[in-house]
Amino acid sequence: MSRRAMEQPRRITDSFPRRRRRGPGRPPGRLKNKKDKDKDKDEVQLKVRDCPRAPSQPPPDPALMEMLRRFDLSWEYGPCTGITRLQRWERAQELGLSPPGLIRDALLEHRDNPDVTYSLWHEYEL
Repeated sequence: MSRRAMEQPRRITDSFPRRRRRGPGRPPGRLKNKKDKDKDKDEVQLKVRDCPRAPSQPPPDPALMEMLRRFDLSWEYGPCTGITRLQRWERAQELGLSPPGLIRDALLEHRDNPDVTYSLWHEYEL
């Protein structure tokens, strides 16, 4: 048997340099002293205080969320990325696609609740 036949097949990871793993604990680098830790802690607390808090809202009704999910997944009203559900409903209405009026009523009723206002894909840009 040749030596090559006895070797294991090459893997894609073989082309990358191997790195030695360090034991449990801190990875190599600059160690933080107590002063740096306190500074980081103060920055985090400052950031938390500066964040605007959304008013607490009761979770929407599961039946309502299921109805909105079905509206999101219904491609007959066009794509739902990059816009709110109400914008999508209005666009579908302008195009004569006859979206359900119940959806519009629910969106207007829960206009302040981002869970209702936005679909899962609203942040994606077209």
